[in-house]
Amino acid sequence: MKNKIALGAILMAVALAPACAAKKTSHAKAGRAAPVKAAALAPVSSERRQDKALDALSGQFLNALWRIDPDSAVAAGKFDGAAILTIPDQASRARQLAFIDDWLARFAKIDARQLSSKQATDLALLNNKLNSDRWYLTTFREFEWNPSNYNIAGSIDLILNTEYAAQPQRLRTLLKRIAAVPAYYTAARESIANPTREHTQLAIAQGAGVQTVLADLDRVAQASILSPTEKRLYTQRIAAAHAAVDAYLAWLGELDKSMAAGGGRSFRIGKDLYEQKFAYDIQAGGSAEQLYQKALLAREQLLVGMNTLSDELWSKTMGAAAKPADRNEKIGMVIDKLSSDHVARADFVPEIRRQIPLLQEWVTSHNLLTMDAKKPLIVRETPLYERGVAGAGIEAPGPYRPQDRTYYNVTPLDGETAEQAESSLREYNRWILQILNIHEAIPGHYTQLIHANKSPSIIKSLFGNGAMIEGWAVYGERMMLESGYGNNEPEMWLMYSKWNLRSVTNTILDYSVHVLGMTEEQALDLLTKQAFQTQREATEKWHRVQLTSVQLSSYFSGYSEIMELREQRKQALGAKFVLKDFHEQFLSYGSAPVRVIKDLMQ
Repeated sequence: MKNKIALGAILMAVALAPACAAKKTSHAKAGRAAPVKAAALAPVSSERRQDKALDALSGQFLNALWRIDPDSAVAAGKFDGAAILTIPDQASRARQLAFIDDWLARFAKIDARQLSSKQATDLALLNNKLNSDRWYLTTFREFEWNPSNYNIAGSIDLILNTEYAAQPQRLRTLLKRIAAVPAYYTAARESIANPTREHTQLAIAQGAGVQTVLADLDRVAQASILSPTEKRLYTQRIAAAHAAVDAYLAWLGELDKSMAAGGGRSFRIGKDLYEQKFAYDIQAGGSAEQLYQKALLAREQLLVGMNTLSDELWSKTMGAAAKPADRNEKIGMVIDKLSSDHVARADFVPEIRRQIPLLQEWVTSHNLLTMDAKKPLIVRETPLYERGVAGAGIEAPGPYRPQDRTYYNVTPLDGETAEQAESSLREYNRWILQILNIHEAIPGHYTQLIHANKSPSIIKSLFGNGAMIEGWAVYGERMMLESGYGNNEPEMWLMYSKWNLRSVTNTILDYSVHVLGMTEEQALDLLTKQAFQTQREATEKWHRVQLTSVQLSSYFSGYSEIMELREQRKQALGAKFVLKDFHEQFLSYGSAPVRVIKDLMQ
């Protein structure tokens, strides 16, 4: 899933996660209220005063944030400053740092001990967001080495296609915005120093998508009711924007050539940066190294179960063939045989569309979660300017415009060779394609985001925790199979185990590559021979781990914490435990880190 809100960036979040969670629940009962002891009145009153003070300050903070960072405002569904394209220069970064310091000082004056638990967690998220932003700007400094961060397409696409105002008004807003595109890419070139080759090549690959968005904008403007003068101005400014993008891409092309023989920054961020980034992004309470060790143990547990399932399925899939002595070889042979059962290339996206209503009906009929059938989910091909990192993802509206459409972006296979497409289809075979849709859509990200936009805490919707978000989607897969989805067939459980092993392996891969120096050859061996992924999937994952860091650890981190919390609640409540109640209470706390939700639930 892709993050949509970030300070000083478009599309890829720097420190903020998408709105993610929360259906408001009430535990109050109708009838006469219980008497309140007088001794309790004073602290409750004090708590309420502090809560109101934080509410007021948070509102002021958000208003100020949207002014200094209108791009993030657009991603959140606030379009007041949509005409402004922030120029990513040193002066802009200095303003951001001054803003961070100012607001950290303001929030430091709030005594968290006098806040309700709900408000205390809001304050913690705000402080983490600001401290994280400061770290990204002063220590991680991705603006210097990641040219793909400079991408104007996402906000243009949102403004053009979100019906927050009449089309002519949106077009006039964009007419003002695109005037700054040449200055934007000039600042980008001046900001970049010693980039990685991998991120440079990603920016070049996404350039065609940026140009397509600009061309589409001009086409819509010329067909609109804008005046002839405005249309001529559009022609001029679009041409200047195209030229600026072309110049930027040509400059990157020269950089890429100069790095071909060596040089350039390594994409590996190293142990110190990895641990710091993990602490800000994951907020798990433990270290990245501890999660890595935990993942190694989880992998072994999964392989033991997969070995048993492979024995059960051996004669059905492999006939009279002799079983190999090697456990991984045996599991791999069964998975490889089953993987030939997949849809045709042309049916890949249509099949995803077909499955969505079936998943929704299952969740509702099995009383797993409350679903909102009025919230639209649109399955579409991933826009060109967003391709190159992941093959599927949810793109949800911000909490300020929860009524807007949610897109399930799927990259089609028509650009792949026959061999590549077959490899992709085998990876997303009959069973795993269903699990993918559970993860990305129902009851995973899409369902969670619907709940998120109902959250009573706008702070938790805007600045939530990525590990909770991804962890919920991974948990959703387990939840569905436990409810009987897939008829408890060993084939489904084996493929689910392979998919769950993928989440665990993501953590092992990410830490091994960025901290331990794992090579490409070692990574591909880990993914294909030890995690049973196809060559195509493994190659794409190697590509992804070069372009991202820490995010791949979020899946296993969040999932394992949610599973542990659920089992703890089962033991604590005994016969009173109701699965749906657990799910809805869990989501009612917004996108707070799981360890925070655990404290709130208890």
